[in-house]
Amino acid sequence: MRHILIIDDEDDIREVASLALESVAGWRISTASSGAEGIHKAIELRPDAILMDVMMPAMDGPTTFREMQKQPEIAHIPVILLTAKVQGVDQRRFAGLGVQAVLFKPFDPLTLSDQMSAALGW
Repeated sequence: MRHILIIDDEDDIREVASLALESVAGWRISTASSGAEGIHKAIELRPDAILMDVMMPAMDGPTTFREMQKQPEIAHIPVILLTAKVQGVDQRRFAGLGVQAVLFKPFDPLTLSDQMSAALGW
């Protein structure tokens, strides 16, 4: 069973994404509400993939991703960013980070697992 770590500061987004991925895909879900907590949980849990919000207080998604890349035990875990921003300049900036994919809010709970599977090659 795939294990996904969702990192998002918004409770409702974590809840909807968790329910969607558990019920539609049958994946095991863990959550974190901040970048720092997400890094800690990624090291502790070693998920198969991480779905992470771009806009978070304190440490945003791109900063959290860069910090994860410095940790050899989790640097290999694929990260998908979730963003409400759709400007081309942002897309290029995110692509330059080396993340697996960028998905957009609002997302469709019924197709989220398919979008993630496609991005991850599952």
